[in-house]
Amino acid sequence: MRLVLALVFLAAAVVAQPAHPVVPPEAQASSHFDAAAATNAYLATVPPEQRRRSDSYFEGGYWLQLWDFVYLAAATLVMLRTGFSAWMRHLAERLTRRSPLQTMIYWTEYLVAISVATFPLTVYEGFFREHRYGLSNQTFGAWMGDELKGLALGVVLGGLAVAALVGIVRRLPRTWHIWGAVVSVVFVAIGALITPVFLAPVFNNYTPLKDQRIKDSILRLARANGIPVTEVYEFDASRQSKRVSANVSGFLGTTRISLNDNLLNRCSPEAIDAVMGHEMGHFVLNHVSKGLMFSVIVFAVMFVALRRSLEWSLARWGGQWRLRGITDVAALPLAILLISVIGLVLMPINNTYTRTQEFEADMYGLNAARQPDGEAEADLLLGEYRKLDPGPVEEWIFFDHPSGRTRIYAAMRWKAENLK
Repeated sequence: MRLVLALVFLAAAVVAQPAHPVVPPEAQASSHFDAAAATNAYLATVPPEQRRRSDSYFEGGYWLQLWDFVYLAAATLVMLRTGFSAWMRHLAERLTRRSPLQTMIYWTEYLVAISVATFPLTVYEGFFREHRYGLSNQTFGAWMGDELKGLALGVVLGGLAVAALVGIVRRLPRTWHIWGAVVSVVFVAIGALITPVFLAPVFNNYTPLKDQRIKDSILRLARANGIPVTEVYEFDASRQSKRVSANVSGFLGTTRISLNDNLLNRCSPEAIDAVMGHEMGHFVLNHVSKGLMFSVIVFAVMFVALRRSLEWSLARWGGQWRLRGITDVAALPLAILLISVIGLVLMPINNTYTRTQEFEADMYGLNAARQPDGEAEADLLLGEYRKLDPGPVEEWIFFDHPSGRTRIYAAMRWKAENLK
């Protein structure tokens, strides 16, 4: 009986994971191989209805970014104009005399209040819409559980960050925008450090990868590229969605290679190697440290703009909203709203920087794993929720990763020039 069960499970595992990428005839190696024709052939394997569905989902995200901002702006203005923000400040002051604790209490009040105010849009965007497009596997209870976990982490970690930033504003009134940018970068670095080991396991179960063949292949690739790991982890992302994903995350001793069970179950070994080569590219190319340096520039610009816009807004409306000035924690909703405005303005720049890093990782992964057809297979799966073939302006503004066409064409061009 045990032998029969073992054979059944083995057969199921073989069926679940594709043996090799399905390569269209135009994309197969030949003396007349053409990268553009091969790219078009791969894109043509996606049924028109699936393309329309994916395009609709991704393009709808453009509008959701706008509606997220409008909803936040409306909730913030209600909070300020009704005096609710000042009331929350008074409550925090009655509970304790310690300024840092007052700030953390106020932050908790604000985060809970804004989460309740924006809940209708959050539940539509994160639950109903994901189910409508067939991207979510969660029941409402499981989804709500993850939301509450995120809220709890936001209260604790966000409270520490906000308390530090408000303390800087109060103690360094002339240079707070400079030190605020520096401290923000420090918190981003701490987040990158602790996320793989402490935060990600809050939402998913991480275990050593069971498939020894896949593990050996990934570890060989890691050793060949100087990545100091001896273990590979898988996590149960299928409990949330069917999206494929992997990462090489952390630094300063917390480096971890992780891939989700969707990637293991839906992709061929070649596609897994291609994805892991890409993720290792981020590590080897020092994208985390480069991203931190870029964030120094972004935060510097953001905090200078925040200071000027905050001072102007408080001078005009601060009295009406019962705000005591720039050091008043009750002005935090206004600061968050202004940061959202600045973020929308900077979005094309931030997306271009991230998209450039992703393309660099693509190129590194192609040279490391040497699996162009595996790359194309993975890109088509990502195309289930990312528009495969956008216009150039659309890609520049809204895409934080290269489009599917861009990535597949790069893989086919590499194939034409490197595989005989």
